[in-house]
Amino acid sequence: MSVAELNKTKSNLIAWIEQLSDSNMLTFLEGLRSSKSDKDWWEQLTDAQKQNINEGVNDAENGRVMSSTEFWTKLKNG
Repeated sequence: MSVAELNKTKSNLIAWIEQLSDSNMLTFLEGLRSSKSDKDWWEQLTDAQKQNINEGVNDAENGRVMSSTEFWTKLKNG
């Protein structure tokens, strides 16, 4: 993203935030802004979670994917 695009995105976000009246969204955004972590989120995952993510990435890289429509149809029909 170019500097101009970054500045445009910032301006759009500021304008959007100024128009917000949803206290839940504002609380969420404040929490996001004030959250600080010096740890990599990956290191917070369990070995099982890491394995599941790696399997999903491997599936995607090898074309073993389905559309969201296929997923929801399969889930609905059992």
